[in-house]
Amino acid sequence: MTTNDERAATLARALHAGIAGDRKAVEDACTADVRVWAPALTAGSLAELLDALDRRDAAFSDIELATTPLDVGGDFACVEWTVRMTHSAPLELGGGTTLDATGERVTLNGATIAEFAGDRICALRQYWDEFAVFEQLGMFTSDDVLY
Repeated sequence: MTTNDERAATLARALHAGIAGDRKAVEDACTADVRVWAPALTAGSLAELLDALDRRDAAFSDIELATTPLDVGGDFACVEWTVRMTHSAPLELGGGTTLDATGERVTLNGATIAEFAGDRICALRQYWDEFAVFEQLGMFTSDDVLY
């Protein structure tokens, strides 16, 4: 079994690789049957995860990721993270709606929990508030959202 520090480091590398589009690093960090859930993504295998990473839109650039590992036990790792990025290209919103680039620098905070099989990630769950980005881009205010 790997240590908590080693699992947290693997998870942080996998998150950085996902942002950078580094398929090889994601493959090295995850099992073939990795299961992933996030507000904007689900995958039941490494192939599905890599396909989803390939389909990400390029609406944001200058992406910076900072991670803080949390102390957990067993076969788990957890990191809190902050992503800072610039809205530099059109953002597809669905239904044919597009938000033109605003140039705004936005910040997104969240947490990722990973389960490990040996030294590789076999399950990932990410949590963040998707509306936080839309609010920072001026699409609505927090008063517009019903929680």
